[in-house]
Amino acid sequence: MAIQLQQALDVGKYIVTQRLLGRKRFPLVLMLEPLFRCNLACSGCGKIQHPTEILKSQLTPEECFAAVKECGVPVVSIPGGEPLLHPQIDEIVKGLVAWRKYVYLCTNGLLLEKCLDKFQPSPYLTFSVHLDGLRERHDQCVDRQGVFDKVVQAIRAAKARGFRVTTNTTVFEGTDPKEIQEFFDFLAMLGIDGMMVSPGYSYEWAPDQEHFLKREQTKGMFREILAPLKAGNKTWNFNHNPLFLDFLIGEKDYECTPWGSPSYSVLGWQKPCYLLNEGHYATFKELLEETNWDQYGRASGNPKCADCMVHCGYEPTAAMDAFQPQNMVRAMGSVLGGV
Repeated sequence: MAIQLQQALDVGKYIVTQRLLGRKRFPLVLMLEPLFRCNLACSGCGKIQHPTEILKSQLTPEECFAAVKECGVPVVSIPGGEPLLHPQIDEIVKGLVAWRKYVYLCTNGLLLEKCLDKFQPSPYLTFSVHLDGLRERHDQCVDRQGVFDKVVQAIRAAKARGFRVTTNTTVFEGTDPKEIQEFFDFLAMLGIDGMMVSPGYSYEWAPDQEHFLKREQTKGMFREILAPLKAGNKTWNFNHNPLFLDFLIGEKDYECTPWGSPSYSVLGWQKPCYLLNEGHYATFKELLEETNWDQYGRASGNPKCADCMVHCGYEPTAAMDAFQPQNMVRAMGSVLGGV
């Protein structure tokens, strides 16, 4: 089971409550970035391109808790940088778990095995480990040899200790679909609790701007990658609403929900999403009320949004679409193990 039943029920209850309160825009997942420092320098990421003084900064646990309380989300994703570099990351996670927030601690895995003693297994805590392919592919993506083997060892150690572990994979232009299928088979043998996958997104500060997918490329590539799953020949366990996977292969036509996954960091509330470098607001209320949302998303004509199909913008759209009567059975596939 990729998405836990209790999590699905809690998120569903939250969505219904927001709608009953008449709220047009509300977040589902907070991307809480307690620091931008990292122990890798991946070419597709722009986080470590920040100035040195910002890379030295980090949120306090109190600032993290205040941000979560301010936006009221049921799910908190903790990316970075590398969050396991934060000296109080265990305190941050413990506090959020105590609030019964579903925490996805996103890590490149290099420090995971060493840090396991800082955490306790919980249905509210998932380690989301970055893996972009099998050994050669992943080590190439992170620009360091030996990372894949160390990360796989850490995943096995975490699973042996009873932790929930999922993986997070970004697919870039030039990826061999058959190689990704073999990678998914490998992850299934590892016994992880679900896979997340997203097309390469045009992160403005990323050093490598040549390998981001265009929209039609994304659809074609994911149709090929997911063909065995759609045909019933594979039972890969995705930690996604299946409607989002339908969107990736072109069977659904969604618009972005940029307020669905807001980002909070040492710089404040990112406007409008973490992929664009357009500044920050001091409060979540300002982000919601002062952003001209009509300027973002494919329908807006904004060229920066034209090819984006990344999960942080479109998974919230799929979550809302799941409440349409014709989609409810399909959406339950993420909970019951179907496609």
